[in-house]
Amino acid sequence: MKITRYNGVEPQLQKRHQLIPAILNSLEEIVWSASAQTYKLLYINRAAEKVFGRTLAELYDQPNIWQLMIHPDDRQRVEQVFETLGERGNQAVEYRIVRPNGEVRWIHNRVCAIADIQGRVIRIDGIATDTTKGKQAEAQLCTESDLLQGIMQTSVAAITVVDTQGNIIFANARSQQVLGLTQSELVERHYNSPTWKITDFQGGPFPEEQLPFRQVMATGQPVFDVQHGIEWADGTRKYLSINGAPLKDADGVITRIVFSISDITHRQKVEEQLLYDALYDKLTKLPNRTLFMERVDHALKLAKRNQDYLFAVLFLDLDRFKIVNDSLGHDVGDQLLIATARKLEKCLRTTDTVAHLGGDEFTILLEDIKDIKDATRVAERIQVTLKSPFNLNNHEVFTSASIGIALSSTGYERTEDILRDADIAMYRAKELGKARHEIFDKIMHAQTLKLLTLENDLRRSLERQEFEVYYQPITSLVTGTLTGFEALVRWRHPERGLVSPVEFISVAEDTGLIIPLGEWVLYEACRQLRMWQTQFPTPEPLKISVNLSGKQIKEPDLIGQIDHILEKTGLDGRFLKLEITESVLMENAETVTKMLLQLRARDIQLSVDDFGTGYSSLSYLHRFPVNTLKIDRSFVSQMNHKSRNAEIIRTIITLAHSLRMDVIAEGVETLEQLTELKLLNCEQGQGYLFSKPLTKSEAGLLLVRLPQW
Repeated sequence: MKITRYNGVEPQLQKRHQLIPAILNSLEEIVWSASAQTYKLLYINRAAEKVFGRTLAELYDQPNIWQLMIHPDDRQRVEQVFETLGERGNQAVEYRIVRPNGEVRWIHNRVCAIADIQGRVIRIDGIATDTTKGKQAEAQLCTESDLLQGIMQTSVAAITVVDTQGNIIFANARSQQVLGLTQSELVERHYNSPTWKITDFQGGPFPEEQLPFRQVMATGQPVFDVQHGIEWADGTRKYLSINGAPLKDADGVITRIVFSISDITHRQKVEEQLLYDALYDKLTKLPNRTLFMERVDHALKLAKRNQDYLFAVLFLDLDRFKIVNDSLGHDVGDQLLIATARKLEKCLRTTDTVAHLGGDEFTILLEDIKDIKDATRVAERIQVTLKSPFNLNNHEVFTSASIGIALSSTGYERTEDILRDADIAMYRAKELGKARHEIFDKIMHAQTLKLLTLENDLRRSLERQEFEVYYQPITSLVTGTLTGFEALVRWRHPERGLVSPVEFISVAEDTGLIIPLGEWVLYEACRQLRMWQTQFPTPEPLKISVNLSGKQIKEPDLIGQIDHILEKTGLDGRFLKLEITESVLMENAETVTKMLLQLRARDIQLSVDDFGTGYSSLSYLHRFPVNTLKIDRSFVSQMNHKSRNAEIIRTIITLAHSLRMDVIAEGVETLEQLTELKLLNCEQGQGYLFSKPLTKSEAGLLLVRLPQW
């Protein structure tokens, strides 16, 4: 029976022995056994092929497999573990292996020593696991952790992590600069002090539910660039920009919130300064045009919604500001503008707006007034205030203002229109004598449109050559002979016919068109006179008088223009007489004197036009190299032997003769005036008594009738 039992057990054992290799080869771990003396493999399962990159045959053929595969830097440490196994028993060791393709892998090996019955270590068995992926993940995690730590500690923003109660549980180094507290003060809980919460740094006029912490907790969503202002006990104010994002667990429940807090105080101040610069005048610190127009636009909207709401716009321009600038300098001019701004502010309510548009122009918005009288009272108050002298740089400066008023009841749709109408009214105040106010009406608008149309037509007229030169004869009162002509420009409008210079000369002056127009008149007059001198020679060659405007006088190349015209027309400068008004002469005395001396050096004659109607310049007249004074027609027209005007003319003639100048009387229309002028020894005259202004054809016929020489 024993033999029978033995024979029955042996097949079972054989089956079990056959199962063991199959089981071992199915494992992912490497199961191995090696000689303790030579480290030659005694057994290794198939998992080694995948990990080591070698076949089992290659592994079995190696006399010392570990010396072949273990990384040189780890080999000595592994051998020490193997050598001390008998003393220490089971051990675990981690090391690197190098595959045939050079790839490095990490191996975790659990080894144990197997001894014989005498206690000698005869074999080393082990189970090895490929931990390369874990090592890589660990290295990546360390790298990311170091990177995150570096970012958080070097960030220019304060980075804080808070719990769901708002308690700060982490703060980076930058938090001290941004929030004003050290990391330990922010995070550590003190026995006798409350815990800092993130809400302690979210001040400003914001509802509680708008705080970033509340928003993230309520919505579970990130928030970005929520701006808040905080103020410390010492009055220091900071502006913060807060970004926040929730950290959630696997169930989507918020466990932490990360906040990134930036100090935007400098940026906020720069933005505030940029906004201030965009809306306020740098010199006077008053609102500028942009801000003023915004406030007028707001008032206009109120007026549209409420029929009882009334407002007014005042347009103010300082009188004689240019004289202050030119005589005392721009620094004093700037001080005058600043001082005026402060005075205007005192004339207004806190609800009103005064703005500086630039130059010497100010505007005022009077909101919620009862009627036009409120606006006129403010204008009168301003006039009274400005009567007091300004003491600027030890100079006592006086000024006044011309003020235009436009009322919202006119029914405006655009803010630009009410400002435009106030401007129109201001110019009317200037025209009527300055230092006063005028209220806009529709007649003013119609007149302005008429002027605008005139200006547009005037610009086109130069291109279309619609201008003509008329010639008014100038006669010797001694001999009765023709001495020359005054050139007078006329505009033959294609629709309106002949337009008087009274209508368009001032517009030409304002627009600068007087410069090309004046140059054309000068050329045409010189060309025509030279033709007449050739065709109709006289014992004393005829002269031509041409007016120069104030803007022409200021042209830097005026002398060059005149030289070119004389050269091109062939006219001798002795027969050209340039007429300059008394006011132009006095406004630019120094500059004009230099220019006049250059003209006299070319033998060009000079005449003061409209003498007696401008500044009181009698005491300065001797300074200018003038040949002729022209007595204005306003004196001549009212002259008789008993009138005061006759005495004025006598004085002018006496003055002129004492300065070796001759005199021409304008506007001579009666024999009585002619007789009086002869008795006063006036040399020449012009006017309807002799001839009206003539076209060049009519003037040519006049010359035909003269005696030919």
